[in-house]
Amino acid sequence: MAIRIVRLGTDRMDGEGLRIGTVRRPPRGVRKSEFASQNWYDVWLPNVAPSAELVKLALAAESDKEWGVFVRKYRAEMADPEKSRVIDLLAALSHGTNFSVGCYCENEARCHRSVLRELLLERGAELIQAEDR
Repeated sequence: MAIRIVRLGTDRMDGEGLRIGTVRRPPRGVRKSEFASQNWYDVWLPNVAPSAELVKLALAAESDKEWGVFVRKYRAEMADPEKSRVIDLLAALSHGTNFSVGCYCENEARCHRSVLRELLLERGAELIQAEDR
């Protein structure tokens, strides 16, 4: 059992399980009834997405230093007790079932899901590593 970190909208992999969208906004131009069938997500969980302010910061980050500022601020947001408990829940669930979490960004290295991956690992989550995808 494990969590897979995915790019939303991509083909699902065998055994991926429930796909959770950890994004601020639903996909544009897609009917809610088609989110799952078009491989966006089955369940929307914006609780662990960066705030709108941080999304802008991440998209504008051109240097490693600017990206580092985003990472620190996103980690601070996720330290909020309510959000932290959601991450704890996801980590615990990873020991009993397969599921995936994801975002729309093409490059995981410059996406909040790379930081979410680290946060989940720090909480003891079972993850399928990037090379296993």
